[in-house]
Amino acid sequence: MEDSKDIKILVVEDESIIALNIKKKLKSFGYTVPAMATTGEDAIKMAEITFPDLILMDVRLKGEMDGIQTAAEIRKKFDIPIIFLTAYSDDKVLERAKKTEPYGYIVKPFKANDLKSNIEVALYRFGMDKPNSAE
Repeated sequence: MEDSKDIKILVVEDESIIALNIKKKLKSFGYTVPAMATTGEDAIKMAEITFPDLILMDVRLKGEMDGIQTAAEIRKKFDIPIIFLTAYSDDKVLERAKKTEPYGYIVKPFKANDLKSNIEVALYRFGMDKPNSAE
């Protein structure tokens, strides 16, 4: 497994205070946050520019696309695991989210340890999903 310092995580969250809080937590875990985005359109651009190892995606975003639509677009274009962060855990949202095959689904408010363990499991699973991913 890569050293956590080499792992880049793109944060997609429409509330900047929450985004900054998440960024601070990620940095305390030793991850790099190359960019933050508040809209789906920005998230897609940032994914293209920064090539993150993982994306933390809020379900509700500013702009035309929500996080689920954005995740679907990103999955079409890039091979990047996505973990949803959301205050919405109703069945309809969960059903839509599942179709994008996320590597995790964390309901806000969440504990730092839940975030860290979800990220580690997602990165591990993503690595395992790759053929010939031997070091």
